[in-house]
Amino acid sequence: MNNSYSFFENRDCKYYPCHKDIEEINCLFCYCPLYNIPNCPGNYKMIESKGRQIKSCMDCTFPHKPENYDKVNAILAAKMK
Repeated sequence: MNNSYSFFENRDCKYYPCHKDIEEINCLFCYCPLYNIPNCPGNYKMIESKGRQIKSCMDCTFPHKPENYDKVNAILAAKMK
């Protein structure tokens, strides 16, 4: 996929690839905008860290898949209402 308003892949990033098992990584959502949304559609796990439960997105590729760009924006737009 070509870089555009809905997709950007930065293969020069020192963290690339940040997730395994995904061929094209949409870097527009490098820091997931869905992190603070309870029950987001991603593949997150709740883990214990320093005595409290936190959301771990290590195995989540939902915001990085090109086909999910519109879905992420729709979720964010719904939260703004």
